[in-house]
Amino acid sequence: MPDFNSLKRQNPTPGQRRRFVESISRRVSASALAIALVFSAGAAAWSADDAAQKVVRPTAEQIRFFEKTIRPLLAKYCYECHGADEQESELRLDSLAGMLTGGKGGASVVPGKPKSSLLVTAVGYRDNELQMPPDEKLSDRQITDLTRWVEMGAPHPDSGKVAATRRSGVDIEQGRKHWAFQTPVKPKVPRSRPTTSSRQPIDAFILAALEKAELKPLGPADKRTLIRRATFDLIGLPPTPSEIDAFLADKSAGAFRRVVDRLLDSPHYGERWGRHWLDVARYADSNGLDENVAHGNAWRYRDYVVKSLNDDKPYNEFLVEQLAGDLLDSGTDVSRRNNRLIATGFLVLGPKVLAEVDEGKMEMDIVDEQIDTIGRSLMGLTLGCARCHDHKFDPIGQDDYYGLAGIFKSTRTMEHFKKVARWQENSIALPADTARKKKHEQLISDKKRQIEARVASAKRALTSPAGEKVPQDIEKRFPQQTQLELKTLRDELKQLEKSVPVMPTAMGVVDGAVAHTAVHLRGSHLTLGDVVPRRFPRVLSVENQSSLPDMSSGRLEFARWLTAPSHPLAARVMVNRIWRWHFGKGLVPTVDNFGLQGQQPTHPQLLDWLAVRFVEEGWSLKAMHRLIMLSDVYQRSSGFSPRNDTADQDNQFYWRYDIRRLEAEVIRDALLALSGTLDRTLGGSLLEVKNRAYLFDHTSNDKSSYDIRRRSIYVPVIRNHLYDMFQLFDYTDASVLNGNRDTSTIAPQALFLMNSQLVASLTTAMAKRLLEAEGTREGRINQLFMEAYGRQPTADELNRADVFLSRFEKLTVQDKDGTKDGADSTQQAWQALCQSVILSSEFIYVR
Repeated sequence: MPDFNSLKRQNPTPGQRRRFVESISRRVSASALAIALVFSAGAAAWSADDAAQKVVRPTAEQIRFFEKTIRPLLAKYCYECHGADEQESELRLDSLAGMLTGGKGGASVVPGKPKSSLLVTAVGYRDNELQMPPDEKLSDRQITDLTRWVEMGAPHPDSGKVAATRRSGVDIEQGRKHWAFQTPVKPKVPRSRPTTSSRQPIDAFILAALEKAELKPLGPADKRTLIRRATFDLIGLPPTPSEIDAFLADKSAGAFRRVVDRLLDSPHYGERWGRHWLDVARYADSNGLDENVAHGNAWRYRDYVVKSLNDDKPYNEFLVEQLAGDLLDSGTDVSRRNNRLIATGFLVLGPKVLAEVDEGKMEMDIVDEQIDTIGRSLMGLTLGCARCHDHKFDPIGQDDYYGLAGIFKSTRTMEHFKKVARWQENSIALPADTARKKKHEQLISDKKRQIEARVASAKRALTSPAGEKVPQDIEKRFPQQTQLELKTLRDELKQLEKSVPVMPTAMGVVDGAVAHTAVHLRGSHLTLGDVVPRRFPRVLSVENQSSLPDMSSGRLEFARWLTAPSHPLAARVMVNRIWRWHFGKGLVPTVDNFGLQGQQPTHPQLLDWLAVRFVEEGWSLKAMHRLIMLSDVYQRSSGFSPRNDTADQDNQFYWRYDIRRLEAEVIRDALLALSGTLDRTLGGSLLEVKNRAYLFDHTSNDKSSYDIRRRSIYVPVIRNHLYDMFQLFDYTDASVLNGNRDTSTIAPQALFLMNSQLVASLTTAMAKRLLEAEGTREGRINQLFMEAYGRQPTADELNRADVFLSRFEKLTVQDKDGTKDGADSTQQAWQALCQSVILSSEFIYVR
């Protein structure tokens, strides 16, 4: 595709120019909007109404000014593309009605408001994405004339005779008919067949759908498969042989329930499911983008998530703390207050262009990132699409967007916006921390006074003639012993000043200057429309909203509105995420989009029943886990049925359990566990640089270390430079939320397991551990298969492993003296066997 400058040199026809604009439109919607002078249809309606009110009969002098100055200017520079013969982006500038109505998005002229008029913005070249005429900027005089004309009310011969054509806006009532925007109602559980043993509501809904589709579900999975599935699901680690044996030995009806309860009580549950949430929270230990500096305190938010899930904190409380924890009353409980401040790190974790020179743009870009994240993660809505115009598909107007934007613009997310900008961090010092710092500062003060007193004493000891000025180098006249004493004291002071206790802080927000926000025409902060009061999206607010408080941002009210039992989205979105993380797909497949462009739920009644049940049980995630995992649907075999597969290849009706590959972190953690080198310590930071220090920038200098044996949730997540293994196995991007990771199968994954230093090191540790254990070769092979696959080897596998080891051990290794080292060759043989076992799909897949 030619660039515009090359096209311009060819003296393009209007048709060529139009096709160029259309090609840009298909590639970059933002540029298309810029070329078309487009902004929100909702904003257009307000501007058009406002324009109609401002139109008055102009004076004869004003008409002359238009005819002699403005019309010729428009004719020369604008009519070719926006006149009677051609209207790019449906915009006409050869009539007053056309200017007031505007193009696809709204009015290009708002009489009396040059700052709200896209035409003035375009010709002024104030916005890099909206510059008209595109070939060459108008002269300063021409721009001044256009601005003055708009200021005087855009006088025109048709003033008072025509009005803007009102374009259709958002149909809120029609929008509320969408299933996801209606409060879920608990449906009646279908009656089970008399032959069905399960009394689980989940099974009743799924069985009813299976019967309707004339499909027959598979039977239950065997106990070895089930405990491996559940253990990886809930704690992200393989079950130990002793845990498997205990489950096999328990013949009671409640055996699997006890397994589930034990796993939910494990501290590793929070690590496993905390990592799921961190995908949604776009967690990272660095900023990314232009200034990739360390999020040195992001780990506090990560640890808050892990602990919250381990404690089974109600999900509604979990959300309120992350959105408005700083506004909750914690009384005198300092620890509780600090945890709530840490929780608000959710709003700060997003990537930011910290070197953006336009501070107003940076502020609104950060607000936009927050709204987009909150919309998709908590509500399943792409709210960010309404920044520049009404949402093209969902009933979310641009006014809805800026109603929310006012809430988050009234929130202090950044310490300042000056280059290089700094995000907000809150003090989380405990009284003991403050006391320790105060005591240290007192030591510094005492040391300074001690030095001053010693200098004063030494000066008095020196005799000098009356009236003589004290020389600057007087200390050089002090006795040698005094000079040595002062040096010692000053060295001690310097050491004290270097070791001042650093008070702990956490990424987080507080309320800022509270104000409503104007609609940003085309999303640009340089062209403002009408001010929108802070509020919530209309389509989700059946009852009239009360005004938000004048003295606070409204975040707390927003959080409580979002987590109200009647809210149509919060519970639905979360139970769908839980289902997806258990089954590999959501009841709503587009887990981050419940809007009109998202997919319909495959089992809508089950989804609503789960959402209502979730709220009824106090928003407990662990209760939802138990409900799902104790169902026949979850415990089903992952076998195959040709008949079912023909009718339902995608397993939409859950006639089987889908085989799933382990995620990147779980593969690594399982390898560490099998090697016996896994460090199970919870929490803390593994970053090796200070807060806000540069991690990975234009110098390509990565200061992160990945040679660690902690669980993968603690491995630093560096934006723009993720850990290689994580990237290979479909780790989240970390710059944007992702509630539905892809699963790829590519050659480099197998090559990594075959050739990487990490795998070689861990399989060597596996071999050493097996050889150090007492027992026979057969016993060690059995142990290896139990730990890796959760089962005993078959007779054939046992025989083949034995033959493999025997043949490998015959490959002797010569030392420098030329003698055979049998022990070394035995270890190499076992290392090769261990690596062969973990290379199998059976190791990295859950059946």
